[in-house]
Amino acid sequence: MSVSYPTQLIDRVESRRAVGPSALNTAPIKADVLRFVTWLDKYGETSYDHQSFFASDLGRRAKALYYTNPLLGTLAVSPMIFCEALLPAGRRLFWRKQRFPIADAHYAMGFAFLAQLLESERHYDRAVHFLEILKATRSAGYERYCWGYPFNWETRRGTMKQGTPLITTVPYVYEAFRQVHQIDGKEEWRSIMRSIAEHALLDYHDYEISANASSCSYNPEPGEPGGVINASAYRAFLLTQAALDFNEENYRQAALRNLNFVIGAQNDDGSWYYSIDGERDFVDHFHTCFVLKALAKIEALTGNNTCTKAIQRGVDYYVANLFDEKGLPKPFSRRPRMTVYRRELYDYAECINVCVLLSGRFPDLDSVLSRVLVDLKNWQKSGGSFRARQLLLGWDNTPMHRWAQSQMFRSLCFLLYKRSQN
Repeated sequence: MSVSYPTQLIDRVESRRAVGPSALNTAPIKADVLRFVTWLDKYGETSYDHQSFFASDLGRRAKALYYTNPLLGTLAVSPMIFCEALLPAGRRLFWRKQRFPIADAHYAMGFAFLAQLLESERHYDRAVHFLEILKATRSAGYERYCWGYPFNWETRRGTMKQGTPLITTVPYVYEAFRQVHQIDGKEEWRSIMRSIAEHALLDYHDYEISANASSCSYNPEPGEPGGVINASAYRAFLLTQAALDFNEENYRQAALRNLNFVIGAQNDDGSWYYSIDGERDFVDHFHTCFVLKALAKIEALTGNNTCTKAIQRGVDYYVANLFDEKGLPKPFSRRPRMTVYRRELYDYAECINVCVLLSGRFPDLDSVLSRVLVDLKNWQKSGGSFRARQLLLGWDNTPMHRWAQSQMFRSLCFLLYKRSQN
């Protein structure tokens, strides 16, 4: 069935995209990106992770105890928390370096942007390399292409086995294959995109919230509940994009129901809780960015006015509440627990993404981008990698591809590519 969107609305949205601050000098950013590429070549494509402290059987048991018995659990996880706060390099005592599909997808996109920006076959070949890795590391036991974490992840509901597909990972891989397909037109990439779209449509559970809205599950496992806002936002974007890519009305309909859930879950102040489950009602930086990113992309594709209104309210809250007294990203406006860090690289990376996607529409957001890019010089080390966190005392300098070396690389490449088009 044919899928169509109002052309005049799409033209209006795209015309806004072309407007934006023009004073940004991108030459230093390009130099920083190329320095990062040199570091990545030397360091390799596996790394420790934010979850390395809890990926082992011992770590998972400690975390599970924390969920069931917070008092005893706090004692059990305290060695990990101590290392996270004061000895972040201690990750190597708890787990090993691994490859992360979500990082491989971000690297594929970043190198694809560089290939287009610099007309570089070498960077194109690197993007294809990461797609080939993603083909080889897809989740086992599933009919369609999908990806998850390479470690067992302890959650409130028990252990999520390694390789369990995640709707928060799969859309990035779709984007990676789509982006390289736009460069080389290779039919294999498009076939994998179709498989990913079918996975997103058919393998997750929808939970009806109202007559026109549904929440989706975080993974396809039986009994996996809905309610996580960014999960539905991710699926809404992926299926909206796939509806246009493959002219499929059923994708569009499922996407619209998830989109309506996300918009309906927005709080009166413009924020989104992590979940509507009544337990995880924290508001943090990068999950807010995930939702805003998805809405901005859907709005650009469809001209949906409800997206526009939600974005406006969301940006107002975001700028007013998720930046500190220096105007720099802060991790939470509503905390779920005590944290052992001041600032987070992931927040910076996703902040840049949102600012680029909404460039020129919100003067305060454009100012945010300028401040973040200036402060980013404090985050990149001389060798090219980025610090992971600013702790209460010192820095976490452990390079972690998923948290968030790859995200920062991709966001800076995205910024450079978009500025080159203006």
